[in-house]
Amino acid sequence: MLTVRRFFATLGPGVLWLGVFLIVPALVMLGYSFLTRTDLAQVGAPWTLESWQRVFGYDALFQEWTGDNVRVLWRSVWVAALSTLLCALMGYPLAFYIARQDARRKNLLLLLLIIPFWTNFLIRVYAWILILRPFDLVPSLTATLLGMVYAFVPFFVLPVYASVEKIDWRLLEAAEDLGAPPVRAFLSAVFPQTLPGLVAGILLTFIPALGTFVVSDILGGAKTALVGNLIQNQFGQAGDWPYGSALSFLLMGAVLLGLWAYARVAGQKGLEELV
Repeated sequence: MLTVRRFFATLGPGVLWLGVFLIVPALVMLGYSFLTRTDLAQVGAPWTLESWQRVFGYDALFQEWTGDNVRVLWRSVWVAALSTLLCALMGYPLAFYIARQDARRKNLLLLLLIIPFWTNFLIRVYAWILILRPFDLVPSLTATLLGMVYAFVPFFVLPVYASVEKIDWRLLEAAEDLGAPPVRAFLSAVFPQTLPGLVAGILLTFIPALGTFVVSDILGGAKTALVGNLIQNQFGQAGDWPYGSALSFLLMGAVLLGLWAYARVAGQKGLEELV
C-alpha cells in the first residue's frame, strides 16, 4: 500500500499528464486514420485502410502506386538532415567561443542567442522575406534552409555549450604533453566530452526540422513542401483528417523509431550521460 501511495505521489501526476495529453490523443489520431472522409469534410464509417495506402503512395482511385508521399518524406528527411548539419557547423564552434569568454561577455552572448525567442516565431520568419527578397531567393529551398538554420541553431548551441562548460581541460593538456598534435589532442581529449551535448543538439534540431511546416510554407512555397506542410494541409484546407492522421502517426513513429535506435546503440550508460 505504501508503494502504491508513493507511486501516485511521485510518478502519478506525470503519468496522468502523459496519458491524458499524449497517449490518449495519439490513440484518437490512430483511430481517425482508419476512418473515411465523408461529404462536407466530415469523418465517419466505414473503417478502411485507404489512408494508410495513400501514405505509402498507393492511389486507390487509379489503382496504382504513385510514390508521391515517399518523395515528400525523403525530401523532408534530407532537408532536416542538411539543416541539422549546417546548425552543427555553425553551432559547435560558437558554443566553444561562448564558453571560453569571461562571465560578463558570456552572459551577453547567451542573451543575444535567446533574445529572438522573445519575438513571435511567425514574425521572425516573415522578416526573412524582407531580407532575402532583394536577392530573389523567396520562395526557394535555399530560403527554407536559411530559415530553418536561423530557427533551430539556438537549440543546438545551448546543449553543446552546457557540455563545453563541463570539459576537463587537464585532459587536453595531458594529451599535448604526450606529444599529440593539436587536432588529435582535441579529438581524443575534448571531443568525447562534448558528445552528450552534441547528440542532444542533433536531436533537438533534427526532430523539429523534420516536422516543421511554417518555415517551408512561408519561405519555400509549394515546390519545397515538406511532410509537415502535407499534414497541415490535410487538417486545414483539404479537410481530410483520416489521411492527415495517418501521415502524422507515420511521422511520429519514424521519430520514435529513430530515438529507439539511438537508445539501443548508445546503451543505458550513454542515455544517463545524455540526461
